[in-house]
This record gives sequence, C-alpha cells and structure tokens, in this order.
Amino acid sequence: MNLSPADRRRYVQDMFTRIAGRYDLMNRIMTFGQDVSWRREVIRRAALRPGDYLLDLGAGTGDLAREALRQQPQSRVLAADYTLAMMQVGRARHKRPADWCGADALNLPFPDASFDVVVSGYLLRNVVDLPRTLSEQYRILKPGGRIVSLDTTRPPRNLLTPFIDFHMHTLIPLAGRLLTGEGDAYTYLPDSTAAFLTAETLAEHLRETGFREVNFRRRMFGTMAIHWGMR
Repeated sequence: MNLSPADRRRYVQDMFTRIAGRYDLMNRIMTFGQDVSWRREVIRRAALRPGDYLLDLGAGTGDLAREALRQQPQSRVLAADYTLAMMQVGRARHKRPADWCGADALNLPFPDASFDVVVSGYLLRNVVDLPRTLSEQYRILKPGGRIVSLDTTRPPRNLLTPFIDFHMHTLIPLAGRLLTGEGDAYTYLPDSTAAFLTAETLAEHLRETGFREVNFRRRMFGTMAIHWGMR
C-alpha cells in the first residue's frame, strides 16, 4: 500500500474506527487467545509500583490499561488513543480504566517527565514516523522510567514459514471478512506485519532514541515481540 504519511494516518484511523466493535474478538482469534498472556507479560515487565503513573499509548479498547490496574491496583493509569471509536467501545464494555484521553503518538499532549511507565500494544507498526513516536515516549518518561511494547515483528524464515504465511495472509483476512465484513482491514494488518521491522532493528531504534537496558523476547513462532527499555 503506497500512501503518503498523511493518507496513511487517515486510512489507519478510519480502519480502526470500522473494526472497533470486533477488534478484541479478532485479536483473540488471530493469536489463538495468546495475546491475553502477552499483555500480562508486558505489565509484568513494566514492574509497576504503587503510585506509579502509567500511560497505555495506542490503548485501543484499554486491554493493557486494565491489566495494569489488575496487577497493581494502586497505580495511576491513563489510556490514550488516536481513534475515538476504539475508546468508546472500551469505555462501554468495561468500567476500568477510568481515565481516557485522545492523543496523537507523534505529538503527545503531556509535559516532560510525566510518567513512570509507557506501554503499548500494536502501536508502533502503525505510526508514520517511528523515531518521532519513540522520541515522544522518551520525553514524557521520568528518568529511570520504563517503556514496554508489544507488537508484531517480521519473523525469521524457517520450516514454519509457509504455515505462518498461510495463517497471516489467508486465514486472517478470511476470518476478518466473515466476522467483521472488513476484509481489507485484515489484509492490511498481516501486510503491515510483513513490512515492519525485525525485532533486532526495532531494538536498535530504541537504543538510538536513548533508551538503555533494551531487550526483547519473541513470541508466537517469531511473529510477535515484546520490547523493553529504560530512560
């Protein structure tokens, strides 16, 4: 998909608006339910303490924000997203998190050093300017603050590659058409995964931004990765 950055931003926002109502269901189907455990791992790696301020950026329906409150009820959690429809679905389905905010990941509306932790799930591959997005997260973290990101990653080629490709490029679009009526959205999502950075390259971007103690772990046959680092 050859779109200008501005057109891609509009396309992604419109796409998530259209699939908001079935977004959580499709996540469970696409990952065979494993995304729930990955989100738990994201929050475990965030090492939340009582009173910590956490930002769930690109929160969607707020899964990570709710998991943060489950693991550390005394944390202070803000869920922020660029797509109003996703947040509306999250607020309608769940009482928590209580605090929501519209936010552009490229221009975060928060002062420097506002948060102890920034987490995200499936945000980074959808932004049009990755260095700027990481720089903004670095800016709003306190010294010693932590970043943890869950996202798709380009898997290494191996004996499982044909099966992974079939799942991503045939089964996921088919399920998307049947369950949401939005086949193009669930063609974009696997394609954006294939076009995204390797886990190693994303880790290098984090280091170039200034994060230290950067590391990652692959999940689901190398198609997902959890990255973390510290300001």
